[in-house]
Amino acid sequence: MNLTINWISFVEVFVAAMLASVVVVGFYALGLRLLVRAGRAPVVGPAEFTDAIAVITDKQRARAAKAAAKAARKSPLTDGQKRFALVCAYASFAVCGLAVLGGLLLILFNH
Repeated sequence: MNLTINWISFVEVFVAAMLASVVVVGFYALGLRLLVRAGRAPVVGPAEFTDAIAVITDKQRARAAKAAAKAARKSPLTDGQKRFALVCAYASFAVCGLAVLGGLLLILFNH
């Protein structure tokens, strides 16, 4: 039995995986940054897990929400700039979703 490896296909898959991961992570980070600039910092509520290392309390969540609201009030951006940042954040998340959907479609229909 002779085992051969198609190295060109291997490199193509490697490059595609690297590009897709850079696109998804990069646009997700950009979207989060733009959400914060738009004054919509995501605040996650407390979680209860049996084996959690650290669980945020209601007091910590309230403090984080208060800090996010204070940062939003102190923002030097105008309302139009905040709205533009919010639209760009949602567009960044859409690019992430399209990249993931495109990868799934390639897996499902490229056989």
